[in-house]
Amino acid sequence: MKTKTRTKTPAYAKLPPEIKTIRELKDTRSSSAPRLRLEATRSAAHRLRDKFGSGPQAAYYRTFDLIRAPYPAKYGLLNAFSLPTPFMHILNRLFVVQYESSAGLKTLLFSPSDLDGNAETPFFKRLANSFGPFRDLGKRLIAPTLNTVEDCLAQLNLKPEQIDYISYDHLHTQELRKWLGSGDQPAYFPNAKLLVMRQEWESANGGLLPPQADWYCPNGTQGVDPKKIVLLDNDTLLGDGVALIRSPGHTEGNHSLAVNTPEGVLVSSENGVSADSYSPMHSRVPGVRGYAEKTGMEVILNGNTLEGGLDQYISMVLEKELAGPSPRNPNFYNVVPSSEMSRYWAFPGIKPTFSFGQLEYGELNLDAQSRRSAKNQRLDRRRAA
Repeated sequence: MKTKTRTKTPAYAKLPPEIKTIRELKDTRSSSAPRLRLEATRSAAHRLRDKFGSGPQAAYYRTFDLIRAPYPAKYGLLNAFSLPTPFMHILNRLFVVQYESSAGLKTLLFSPSDLDGNAETPFFKRLANSFGPFRDLGKRLIAPTLNTVEDCLAQLNLKPEQIDYISYDHLHTQELRKWLGSGDQPAYFPNAKLLVMRQEWESANGGLLPPQADWYCPNGTQGVDPKKIVLLDNDTLLGDGVALIRSPGHTEGNHSLAVNTPEGVLVSSENGVSADSYSPMHSRVPGVRGYAEKTGMEVILNGNTLEGGLDQYISMVLEKELAGPSPRNPNFYNVVPSSEMSRYWAFPGIKPTFSFGQLEYGELNLDAQSRRSAKNQRLDRRRAA
């Protein structure tokens, strides 16, 4: 008689006590009618914006441009772009956010991309190989690197051990082993934990279907210590003025970064790739306004995988209503895409109607970071002894 083999459940990190559940959006998608789900989400997003936006602001917020990459226009502006230009340029960003919490000052890196590791993503690897012997030249021309994560931290005088958390709206193209360590590979961020929705983590590690697998970095999570993974099941408040909001659709476990700043609530994800995506009736991108007029589409999806199109549509409405209109241009919303369509000479005729550019608010507190980092190192030495 064969005995059943029990699979041991990994010992993931416990949810830090300073992270609190946000309940305003609970059950907004429970109706069987899509229209009712949409309107319930919209109303709840307004209430959450009023509450979150009137509360404390994050201590520091800054975006950095990392790399420009070609991306099919048919995906980025799903069904809406009318010119034959096959690609757009998307600008991948890093967000550095510092905030107060009940456990003290915390520093979060949102969307820290390992540019070399991410290049192994099947879709982008095939695209790079299409240049044949001119691959390196093509990469420099079509996918220029503007900064690395290491460059950005050096500009801020932030040390790797001072990072508390890293997070991504979803795990497409992400190679985590450099940052969190794996096997004999030490972690570049020795004290950092990954904040990720449970659904996203389980999707990425549970056997991807072909439409998904083309966009995930092979083995990008393999061997990462589960104790460095914080699995989230709900919308969460990380601390003063910083939240991670469930926004499924682009992937099943997608979430969005929301930060309260002097310019209002800024919301970031890759559900949409431009300000035009969230305000198509004001877009000057060829085809986008006409498509919205003909179809009634309120938002234009980023549709490379379409894991849940209706959910993604509702999530984009959630994002724009949580963000609210931009004080810079009230025709558009305070949504700052984590990978944004950008103007580039190689892809004529396609550029955003409105864009924020690089942003910085507040002042980074390095002294508190240094004190906490030294304390963490002492604790690590005691544990090792």
